[in-house]
Parts: sequence; C-alpha cells; structure tokens
Amino acid sequence: MPRVVKSREEFEGEIFESLVLVEGKDLPVAPAGTEFSEIAKSRRRVDGQQRVTGRARYTQDVYLPGMLHVRVLRSPYPRARVRRIDTKKAEALPGVRGVLHRFNAPKAAFRGEETIFREEVRFVGDEVAAIAADDEQTAVEALRLIEVDYELLPHVVDLEEAIGDMAPRLDTDGNVAEAATHKRGDAKRGLKEADFVVDATYRTSTQLHNSLETHGAVATWDGEQLTVYESTQHVFGVRQGLRAALKLPFSKIRVLCDYMGGGFGSKGGVGKYSIIASLFTMQLGRPARCILTREEENIAAGNRSATLQQMRIGGKGGRITALEHISWANVGQGKWVANPTGPTNTLYDIANLSSKSYKVVTNAGSLSAFRAPGYVEGTFALESAIDELAEKMGVDPLTLRRKHAASPKDPMVGKRYSDKHLIECYRIGAAEIGWQRRRAGGVRGSAPHRRRGIGMATQIWGGGGGPPAYATVHVNSDGTVVLTCGSQDIGTGTRTVLAQICADELGVELEDVHVRLGDTDNPYGPISAGSLTTASVGPAVRLAARDAREQLLGAAAGVLETPVAELRLESGVVVTKGARTPLAEILGKVDNNTVIGKGGRHPNDPELSLRTFGAHFADVEVDVQTGEITVEHIVAVHDIGRVINPTTARSQVEGGVLQALGFALSEERFVDRATGRVMNANLENYKVPTVKDVPAKITVKFVDRPDRKANNLGVKGLGEPPIIPTAAAIANAVANATGARVRHAPLTRARVLEALAIAGARS
Repeated sequence: MPRVVKSREEFEGEIFESLVLVEGKDLPVAPAGTEFSEIAKSRRRVDGQQRVTGRARYTQDVYLPGMLHVRVLRSPYPRARVRRIDTKKAEALPGVRGVLHRFNAPKAAFRGEETIFREEVRFVGDEVAAIAADDEQTAVEALRLIEVDYELLPHVVDLEEAIGDMAPRLDTDGNVAEAATHKRGDAKRGLKEADFVVDATYRTSTQLHNSLETHGAVATWDGEQLTVYESTQHVFGVRQGLRAALKLPFSKIRVLCDYMGGGFGSKGGVGKYSIIASLFTMQLGRPARCILTREEENIAAGNRSATLQQMRIGGKGGRITALEHISWANVGQGKWVANPTGPTNTLYDIANLSSKSYKVVTNAGSLSAFRAPGYVEGTFALESAIDELAEKMGVDPLTLRRKHAASPKDPMVGKRYSDKHLIECYRIGAAEIGWQRRRAGGVRGSAPHRRRGIGMATQIWGGGGGPPAYATVHVNSDGTVVLTCGSQDIGTGTRTVLAQICADELGVELEDVHVRLGDTDNPYGPISAGSLTTASVGPAVRLAARDAREQLLGAAAGVLETPVAELRLESGVVVTKGARTPLAEILGKVDNNTVIGKGGRHPNDPELSLRTFGAHFADVEVDVQTGEITVEHIVAVHDIGRVINPTTARSQVEGGVLQALGFALSEERFVDRATGRVMNANLENYKVPTVKDVPAKITVKFVDRPDRKANNLGVKGLGEPPIIPTAAAIANAVANATGARVRHAPLTRARVLEALAIAGARS
C-alpha cells in the first residue's frame, strides 16, 4: 500500500523537509565489485547522433506555423519609476499584433510579485514592455517607437558601496539582510589561544552563465490547452509558475523540453519570457516565440553573485583551533542568497567555528543559481585561508587538511555521513600530481622569469538526491522498451545513464531502451540541478525496471510452462536451464499484452548526511613579468558513490573544471557604477575559456565505491562537485609558485602583478 513519509533532502546547499508518497519496498544496493551488464560500463551517449547531426530539437529550433515573434523593451536605467508608456506609434507599425506593459497586461504573479511589469524598474534590463509581431525585425523596430516616461531614482550597483552608510536605501529594511548563521564551540577563545592567526579578506567577482542556448520559450494555445516549449531544467517548475501566473489548472498546461543547450542552474523555473509568450498566444490565438538575445542573457537571466568574505583562522600544535567567516553577497534583485559559508560549516572537523552570511540588495540584475552556488565562492576563500595558515605554521597544507577531514560525522548537523572517502581522494590526487615534488616557494619554470607551483583544495557538496521522482517502463510486444520520466537531460548524459540502469535491471539490450523525458505529461521528475538527477530518478528507474521484469518473467513462466524461479532475463532473452527464448517470441504469444513497470524514489535515511567529496590538485606556471597564469595540469578526484557511466562522468568533471577555470582566471562582469550598465554583456568582451585555455592535461579519477546508504543504486550526483575546488587549487598553486597571494577571483594578470609587488615590498 502507498504510504506518506517525511523526507529530508538537500538542494543547492540548503536542507528542506517534505511529505512524499512511496510504494512498496526499496531494493538493496549491489556491493562493490558486482559485475553488471550495463552499469559501470562506458557507453556512448544514446542521443549522440541526434546531437551531432542536428536532428536534436532544442527550444530555439521550434518554429510553428503562424508564429509571432516577441521582443522585450528593457529599462535603460538601473532604477526608475515608469510613469507613462505611449505605444501608439509602435501599434501602428504594420505587422505589430500586440503590445503588453504594466498599464494593460493582466496581473500575472511572478516570484512573489503581482505583475511581470513593475512600476519601479530595478536594474538595467528590467522588463518594461513587450511587442508581438509577424517577424523579429518588425518587433525590434516597434520597440524603438515605444515612448516611456521614467522618473529616475537613486541607485547602487556595487556590493561594497551598497553596504556603506551613504548608499541609497533600496529595501524598507535596508540593503543588507542576514541570510544564514552557524556556531559551534567558542571561536573567539580559539583564536585567542592560537599561536598563528590569518586575518584576510577575499573577494570573488560576478560570473555570468552564458548558456549557449539562451533562455526562451515558444508558447501555443488551442483554446483549451497551453503548450510551452521551454529551454529549462525543470518542466514541472515551469508548469507550476505558469499555473500561478495565469490561473490555469495543471490539466491545461503542458511544458516540454526535449533537448536543452546549457543552464548551469539558471533555468530552474518559469521566466518572464515564458509568461509573456503565453499571454500573447492566449490573447492573439497564434503561437508566440520569446527568446533572449545574448545581451539579454547577460543582463537579465541571472548571475553568480560577487562576494566579499572576511576570514580569521587560527592554528596551534599543527591543528586548526578556530575559524570565523563572514560573507556578503551581491544578490542584485534576487530573493535568496547562495551561502558562501556552507563549505566552512561542513567541510572540516573544526571544534570552534562561527559564520554569518549576508545578502546585499543592489540594482545590478539578480542572483540565479549557478553550479554549486555559494560553494564555489566560499571554497575559494576557505581553502585559500587554510593554505595561508599552513604556510604561517610551517606545515604541509595537505597534511593540515588530513587532520581535519577524516571525521565520520557532518559537523553542521551532527549526523554520520552515509559514506566518506575524502582521505582516499587526497591519496589518489597527491600521487597523480606528484605532491612529493612540491617545494615551499615553488620551483623555476620553463624560463627564468617563470615560476612553477602546485596547489590543492577540497570539495564538499550534497548530491544524495531524494523523492519525489517517478518512472515507468513500458515493454512493447517486440521486446523494445520505452522508459518514461519527467526529468530533463540538460546535456549531462541523463538519457544514457537512465537507459543503462533500465537495461541492466530489466535484462535487455541498451539499444532496445528508448528514453522519453522532459514532458509534464510524463510521471513527475525533479529539477535537473543541485546534482540531483541521477541520484533521484535513477533509483525510481531501477524499481520500475524490476517491476516490469517480474511481470515479464511471470508471463514467460506461463508460456514456457516453467516455474518463475527457474527463469532469468538477460540481453533480451529468457533463459531457462535448457533453452534461450527471445523475449519478443514470448510476448508474441501473449495477445494484446501490456507490461508497464512503475517505480518511485524512496526517501533518504533521516539519520544520515548524504554528501559528495573530492579534491583537486593544480600544477601551474606563472610569468612574473606579465602576471600570466598557465594551468599545466589539473587532477580531479571525486567520491560520488557508484559511477554508472565512466565516460559521461569524466566528461562532466572535465566540463566543470573548464567552467571553474573561467571563474578562476578570466570571467568577470563589469558594471558601470554611474549608469548601472553591464559593459561586457557579450562573448567578445566577457572572457569564457576557449580551447586555447584548456590545461595541457586534465586527469579525472573516482573512488568509485557504492554509497551503501544513499539509495538503491549507491550513486550520488556529480553536476556541481567538479567546479567547486578548482579556483582555490589554482590560487594556492600560484601562491606556492610565486610567494604572492591573490585574494580576488578571477586571478587576472593585473591582480597577480599587484600581489607580486606587495610580496616583493614585504620581502
């Protein structure tokens, strides 16, 4: 019988509880060393041909007959009151079919606000009006004809300026609000008792997602049902947002996302573009397409917020005695904060610790979840400070970490980790990078003016997944299989991994499994973010495949007149003691058979803390004349439980390392303080890493042991972990090479030269 239970899960570093419906008993985890037919095997992506040949259909590929093109008029000011909008000239332009703005648009709730067009625009790029026209050129031309009367208001876009007393007050309660706090032991006393103390300030700059497929939606209304094609990480989240905005029942909303070209956390729910396209199609009776341009993507689709972080860390007798961490994050107009103190609170067994994080409101866009939000920024500060303390104490930084990393309990919640192999990650990574070659002060590089050094940093994240997540496995009469779930494949290989799990448990060939996902008409699937997908949906798929297999073996027992206990299903063949019968042959003898297996994810053990762990090691060369950093080798080692597909897992890690490389060395949004404009909202002036920037070598290793308590597969997520420690490892390697500490990411040439000058002045 189904039952309702309380589930305690983690998403984007935050713990939450919910009631979930579960059915039946869960399956046991196969022990380490189990030989599978598909699981733990490297397999090519099942949708690889569609992607490389262009047959894969992304939201930006959706063009419907009679479709209208929608463009949005955006505020040129960081803060202003919209007093009047005149659209007469725009509406008179041939080809314009509709205009929406705050004076004529129906109320449509969006993230706690009553309308998508605000009276007070709050950043450059905020939505003011929208045009629907027969073609995009007409829509763009019509935008220029809209006349808006703005009353300019005081603004602030810079994080540190917004904290100050002279900044304009943007919220009733001020610009700064406490977001999170944690305390254990007595940090002040621990710092007083320390023989060595590092007191340092670290900064990280705003990073932009730059998804190659920009945010956007195509909506169509047939008078009864709204169908929205959306580039999203959560079709059910978009449906929920559209229901709230448009007051439609779920039965009248369908959201689809077959393929998606990148999101990195920013496409986690409904966007204003989704609502605008939906309003136009419902008003005008024609499909409407609203896709953001590259510039719009970089000013209005969210960002990883800039941070200011103060760290005080003390040590005595070769151990860390205390740590204080205070963080401020520029959330822009965001409603939540990614907590940079998360790694500080959870990563090491430090008895005396206190942390506080604050969110700071500004007129500079909005924070949006960005691959391990908060943890990338916080790890940069924490791991840099630990290296600085190790240097002061005269101890090896890896040795110092080992003394605090072996605790079997999560220091934040006091519960045991389900599994933890961090020390093993250290051992593997140190051997691969050649840590024994590391020398204090670095070594000479490839030229007299180049120095070489090695650094490392540690990673912690969630990734245990959880309910609700459902799947069905439908076996056709020819032996082929349709696996259905509601989650999305956001480019990480979800289709392939789920197909492997299904084929392995069901006992059929991988090529016979066809995966259908990204559709709200499918069984519910969670957001594809927070390293949740495989650890949430995978166990449901296994249960559904087991259910279908039991039904198939029951049918085969009747056809073959053999007890079920004497049958097994492997590679699409029913095997008995004396014969091998193709599954299709058996199903062909059962008239109008329907075999549908169902599975639902069971809740996690509330007494355990499900975490992923890892360590990255960096070998870099620094030109002390120009400040140029060349990353020669990155070693990435991760403990994520059982690895389903080593090929896609390695790909995930390599992608995370490259994205982290941008955060570490080059990616930085520039906003003009006077005008509030983003000065590099394009891929020419915003420097994402290219092939030229890829390290000469990236070594990826996994502990690869099933987490026995995580779920019935023993898997944990891998989406976020690879991006978390890379920047800190590079910063520590630079400090090892040069003796100069750069405390601001990205480590640009100018910042390296400044740090070298400071280090030279001190010596």
